[in-house]
Amino acid sequence: MHLGNSVVCPVTGAIMLGAMGISALFAYKKAKVNFSKERILPLVLMSAFVFVLQTLNFSFPNSFSSAHIIGTILLCSLFGSSIGFLAISSVLLIQALFFADGGLLTLGCNLFNMGFLACFVVYPLFFKPLKNNHPFLGIILSSIIALQLGSIASAIEISASVSKDAVMPFLALMMGSHLISGIVEGIFSSFIYAVNLKYRFDLKFSSTLGFLTLIFGTILSNFASKKPDGLEWSMLKMSDSFVINTQNAVYRLSEVIQSKTAFLSNLPDSISNLSGIILITLLMFILCKTLVKTTNEN
Repeated sequence: MHLGNSVVCPVTGAIMLGAMGISALFAYKKAKVNFSKERILPLVLMSAFVFVLQTLNFSFPNSFSSAHIIGTILLCSLFGSSIGFLAISSVLLIQALFFADGGLLTLGCNLFNMGFLACFVVYPLFFKPLKNNHPFLGIILSSIIALQLGSIASAIEISASVSKDAVMPFLALMMGSHLISGIVEGIFSSFIYAVNLKYRFDLKFSSTLGFLTLIFGTILSNFASKKPDGLEWSMLKMSDSFVINTQNAVYRLSEVIQSKTAFLSNLPDSISNLSGIILITLLMFILCKTLVKTTNEN
């Protein structure tokens, strides 16, 4: 669901980036109110784990597309909406800057589609009411709805930019291609949530999570599906209806900048993913330390 530079007009991209910047500031101020140093290691580990999960595309038998777990609902279920949004924003930022996975021009749209909607719409409306009595149902339902809302937002953003007449058919393709992946994500996320309920990020669970992050990122990533993901597949099916403008100066500038920063995308998967794990670990550790510092100052 990572939108590339050429599918959203510069005005939409700028407005969405500004809106998500304000949202991140709001989330940061809310997160620092009661953030403690005991949450640093769990948040850093889980953020790195989610980063790796997004690199593992899987496909279904007889299907023409692939999918990957986004992890936003998982982060929110463990840490709350504000911290969850900061974590997924950090993941998407590193992906865009260093891997060209999602465009710089569309970073705001991607933050909205994969972060904001799940954290500030789906989590409070669907997970929190079910958290105490039916948490696993809440996670599964929330994961499905979050992907559906993200699909709708992506379809509207793309169609409004490159073909207003293709909204409905493109919307149907996006929602259909992300339905099963939402169910898979919900089941997987509920499993991780259940394990955490038992172990509460103790040494054994934390060590296992770190080990799995390294294994998934450096070994299993080599076996990830090469089929187009749901967004790419939907756009291929609608290619005759879209007129993508890549000659605009803003598009060209964003591509030039990203070609310089996204040097990790040219490395073998194992090396690039390991580098990404290190980057997200460092970024989240720095973020957590600032949250702890400002919490203590208050």
